[in-house]
Amino acid sequence: MTLFRQSGAGFVMLTLEQQFELRIAEQMRFHTGRRAAPAEVRSWERSLPVLAQDLEQAGLGKVEVLVEHHLPLTSKRADVVLAGRHPRTGGPSYVVVELKQWSRAAAWEDDRELVLIDGYSDAPRLHPVAQVRGYCDYLADFTKFLDGQSDAVAGAAYLHNAMAEADVRDLYDYPQDSRGQLFTGARRHDFIEFLRSRLDPDVPGSPYADQLINSAVAPSKQLLAVAADEVQRREQFVLVAEQKLAHSLVVHEVERARRRDRKSVVIVTGGPGSGKSVIALSLLGHLARQGRSVLHATGSRSFTLTLRGVAGKRAPRVEKMFKYFHQFMEAEPNDLDVLILDEAHRIRQTSVSRFTPASLRIGRQQVDELIAAARVPVFLLDKHQVVKPGEVGTPEEISRYAAAHGFDVHRVDLDAQFRCGGSEEYVQWVQRLLGLADGEPTDWPGDPAFEVRVADSPEAMEAFLRGKLAAGYGARMSAGYCWPWSKPRADKTLVEDVQISGWARPWNVNSDRKVGDYPPAALWATDPNGFGQVGCIYTAQGFEYDWSGVILGPDLVWRDGRFTTVRDANKDPVFKNRKITDDAAFDSLIRNTYKVLLTRGMTGTVLYSVDPETRDALHQLVSSAD
Repeated sequence: MTLFRQSGAGFVMLTLEQQFELRIAEQMRFHTGRRAAPAEVRSWERSLPVLAQDLEQAGLGKVEVLVEHHLPLTSKRADVVLAGRHPRTGGPSYVVVELKQWSRAAAWEDDRELVLIDGYSDAPRLHPVAQVRGYCDYLADFTKFLDGQSDAVAGAAYLHNAMAEADVRDLYDYPQDSRGQLFTGARRHDFIEFLRSRLDPDVPGSPYADQLINSAVAPSKQLLAVAADEVQRREQFVLVAEQKLAHSLVVHEVERARRRDRKSVVIVTGGPGSGKSVIALSLLGHLARQGRSVLHATGSRSFTLTLRGVAGKRAPRVEKMFKYFHQFMEAEPNDLDVLILDEAHRIRQTSVSRFTPASLRIGRQQVDELIAAARVPVFLLDKHQVVKPGEVGTPEEISRYAAAHGFDVHRVDLDAQFRCGGSEEYVQWVQRLLGLADGEPTDWPGDPAFEVRVADSPEAMEAFLRGKLAAGYGARMSAGYCWPWSKPRADKTLVEDVQISGWARPWNVNSDRKVGDYPPAALWATDPNGFGQVGCIYTAQGFEYDWSGVILGPDLVWRDGRFTTVRDANKDPVFKNRKITDDAAFDSLIRNTYKVLLTRGMTGTVLYSVDPETRDALHQLVSSAD
């Protein structure tokens, strides 16, 4: 009998007879332990029985079925992974199946990679073959025991409700291969034969399912470590689901804007680690190789300088492709085909600074300059990362401006999580903890993909992180801006400004030049010598490291069951100089600041608060997952 298993912690195994007797979504828990939403229940009730019948007809009753299989280091889940032995090679064989209930679908404006389905005429979807191929490539790239076994993973997009070939004819124009094949209800026999060619009917699938689930995870491809190859030579990242949709949508709009001589604005939103910068670099490389005029820009000095240094290491000319938002004040309209605006939540009201000549002080909005500069401006942002006064980069503001000028606006929301071990649960927990999402703060439920710890002292936190460094992980400490920031001493040593009882450490270098062996600000997060200095929001934002230690300063304390902000405890000059007088705005910016700091880690986060009451509360919130 075919066994259905919920892929993740706490498996539930059902025979086919049991599966049909029980409501699947009620009997199976997702990886997070959450119950299925009503829409999910209806979806699986319709799709899984169809797949089960096909497996029985194929004689594959011993194959094991992993439902909603969690892709490593991301919150994305493949609908189904069939696990068994390959009938030809004798090795492991996995078939990733993307189940679609579409009965009709057509190419969007002759673009083979984007499709429209009934009822959603203005919302293109990624072609299901592209979607399942991305899952296959990602699974093969990040499952360690599959190294060198290129034939072990195959993919199928199964539109089991499509019973008339004419209703989905456009979809067959998209290229297919072993990791992405299209099947419909009208071609059910072909789907069954495909399964037979990939899975041995006489061998139980459970050992191969265990092998996949328990495999070591290959290290994630770090963004900056491959930026040079991404920009200069070839694709290094595998884009999945909404990432691939965003990439394809931009490429489509670039061609359409050229053909129709019409501007189009693309907005890509997503939380920390959802892949916004991966999309940005992939687009930059792809469009540059196509000969398009394209530039990348951010509002972050640290991020831009790091990208310039890494991507331009072998070819200095590449550095010129990375700009700042304020550098487009004098750009000619539509001079570029594409302007990729990464970290677009850092867009400011105006580009004017104290260095701006009088002739350019005309009150022009920065968003106007950026949209005007290219036929297709692409904004990648997270509205919960607005951390400084004057930053106005929200999807609502950009959409409002673009629509007012008659420009087409396309928006893609990324729902995958690639930072924080792919733990969407952790990001949601942080947002509720900080009052940035609906609902009360809750206990940390735990997640096998991500570890959360609370330290009783900064010494304990630092010692733990040093142990992780010794084990080969990356680690950094960061803190709220609650201590003074001194200039380096004449002997090129740093002042240990961050003082907590008997523990003291310096902030990171606050300049573009290194001080002694300490790296410049832009390289604090990536240079091995960065550990030992405490980073702040301005050096941590946009970066990631394996383990993140976060010191909650006295500007964020736990009182009466929730966090509250304390303005007088903050030392950031932008607040101390009263550049922002609205207490509500200050409160929002501080919460966003800590949200950024708390979501830099890819493997785990260590929390420490200088406030005893807050520390006790954190212990209570996190201890339930021990």
